[in-house]
Amino acid sequence: MRLSSRAATLLAVAAALPLALTACSSGSTDSSAPSAKQTKAKDPNAGLATGTQLKKALAPASAFPAGFAIETDNSADSGAQLITPSARKTGKPDCTKLEATSWIQVTGYEDSASFAQNDYVNAQKTEELAQEIDEFPGAQGTAVMKQLATVATECATFTDTSEHATVKVAGKATAGLGDEAYTITLTSGKWQNGTTLVAARSGSSVVTVLSTAGNDNGAASAKKLTTTLLAALKK
Repeated sequence: MRLSSRAATLLAVAAALPLALTACSSGSTDSSAPSAKQTKAKDPNAGLATGTQLKKALAPASAFPAGFAIETDNSADSGAQLITPSARKTGKPDCTKLEATSWIQVTGYEDSASFAQNDYVNAQKTEELAQEIDEFPGAQGTAVMKQLATVATECATFTDTSEHATVKVAGKATAGLGDEAYTITLTSGKWQNGTTLVAARSGSSVVTVLSTAGNDNGAASAKKLTTTLLAALKK
């Protein structure tokens, strides 16, 4: 699960801080050492929003259809600390990740500098709307979006984990959402309704939405939620 990997990373960073501070507390100076100005590297996470800030940009309960309630167990954020994302995992994508929240990880980018997420379900737990915002340093957000087209091709069909049904995957670039956007639609003959996944980049932020709400494979509700999130990021 994403939470366990993210929590482990944050704990490791926190544990390393005292050691770093101790190492820097020497009482002697070396006149031959480069100045702090010369050696200070540019922070790749400079200017990125923290998980605490991204949480405030998530759509509120009022943005969801009547009868939908938040799933508290699936609500999480990375807090006030930014991390340096790991390199993308290469190889064939795990297509089953398209079935779940945090589906952006199917691209191989399993870490971002920060994130916030939650999801809402109807009373019968037959429809779901999930939202997530990730912050990526440099051009990594653009790379994530580019990788989605590859995923849609490599995962053209796969077998889902619950009903062992054959799932068909269709992806396309989507205009009018953020700086760039990509939509993936999942359908199966054994499902009553399909799933729509939308990823949209706005600067360094990548919004990802999952929807099974409505009778259109979740398309309209997914687009509406994505638009709401992009607007919140601009405030």
